[in-house]
Amino acid sequence: MGLGRKLQHMLVMPEEEGFLTAIGKSYPSHRFLANNTQAVYVRYVDELSSLLTARYQRPAGQITVLDWGCGKGQISYLLRRRGFQVTSCDVESVAQDSAFGQNTPIIDHLELSVIPLQLESELPFGDSSFDCVVSFGVLEHVPSDEDSMKQLRRVLKPGGQLFITFLPYFLSWTQAAARRRGEAYHDRLYSRRRVRELARGSRFEVESLRFGQLFPKNSVPLSWSRYLEPLDRVLCGFTPMRHFATNLEVMLTAI
Repeated sequence: MGLGRKLQHMLVMPEEEGFLTAIGKSYPSHRFLANNTQAVYVRYVDELSSLLTARYQRPAGQITVLDWGCGKGQISYLLRRRGFQVTSCDVESVAQDSAFGQNTPIIDHLELSVIPLQLESELPFGDSSFDCVVSFGVLEHVPSDEDSMKQLRRVLKPGGQLFITFLPYFLSWTQAAARRRGEAYHDRLYSRRRVRELARGSRFEVESLRFGQLFPKNSVPLSWSRYLEPLDRVLCGFTPMRHFATNLEVMLTAI
C-alpha cells in the first residue's frame, strides 16, 4: 500500500497520530514513529505548547520557534500543527541523522523548508530572532556544546526559552547497556552539574532540570502509551529510579 493510501486508511485515527503512524509504517528508518516514541514526542510538544502560550500570553501563531537540528522533521510538524511560527534548520551533511542525508517523508510531504547550516555553532539568524529554541537529541552530537549554546543564546530574545531533551544522562542504564554492546552513538553523556555549567557559561538560567525516559520506547507499541507514559513520569519524578533514567530534560531562560 502506497503512502497516500496508507494516510487515507489511517484517518480513522486522530489526524496527527494517523499521519505519523502511517509514515512510521511506510519507512523502516521512521519505524519509531509508529510506536510509543511518537507519544513521547507528542507529550513534549503539548507541554511546551502550554508553557509558551502561558508565558507569552499570546496565540501560538505569534510565537517564533527554532527547531535546531530538525532531522526527520517530526518536531517541526508537531509544532506547526499547534500553530507556532516554526523555522527548521539542520547541518548540511550526508550523515544519516541530518535532514540532508536521509529520507525525509515528513518534510517532503508537508513541503517544509529546512535551512542548511554549514556549522552547528554558526546560525544564520539575527540576534534575538526567536522566542524559543528546541533541541531534541542534538546538543550531545555537536563538536562544541559550549559554542553551540552561545549561538542559541544569541538568537534567542531576552527571556526566551531553550528546551533541550533526549540529552543522554551519564548514569543511564540504557546508555551503559549500549556502550557495553559497543554502541557509542552519543559523543558524550551529561550530568546535571555539566548542564548547569553550560547554562551559566552561555547566559541562561535553569528553569527546570528533570529526568526522563526510564524505559526504552522504540520497540513498545503506541497503544501502551496511555499506561507507560504516566508510569514513566512518576518513576522519573518521584522515585530513586530516576537516577538511572536515559535522558535529561532541560528548560532554560535567556538572561
